[in-house]
Amino acid sequence: MDELLPQLGQLVLGSIPTMVLFIVLVVAYGYLVRRPLDKVLAERRARTSGAMEQARGAISAAEAETAAYEEKLRAARAEIQTMREAKLKTLNAERDAVLGAAREASQKRVLTAKVEIEQSALAAQRQIESATETLSMQILKAILPAGVSAQGAAQ
Repeated sequence: MDELLPQLGQLVLGSIPTMVLFIVLVVAYGYLVRRPLDKVLAERRARTSGAMEQARGAISAAEAETAAYEEKLRAARAEIQTMREAKLKTLNAERDAVLGAAREASQKRVLTAKVEIEQSALAAQRQIESATETLSMQILKAILPAGVSAQGAAQ
């Protein structure tokens, strides 16, 4: 065991340059690699977060524009529907006016035809009345013997 302690001391003394070199490498790694890498990663994370925020902002702006376009579309459809209804009312009013005029004209024609029929009926009645006397005379002549005069039959 007496030998072991001096050997251990020599081993520790021989490993001091390795330990110093290892510590220098760890510190150099921290300054040369780790810190720049952390900075790059932080910057990348910030850019990514910024891009995500920008994307969220763009999405919300697009949603707002979509809502505005949908509102404009609804308003345009409502306006078109209103115009369509007004046009339909105008067309219905025009149709009703034309139908009314046609109805009126047909009623006038019916009245004219009724008047003509009544006049024709009156003329026919007058003609029948005037023809009855001559027809009655002809019937009497045909039925009565030739010796009886038409004057005696009339009395």
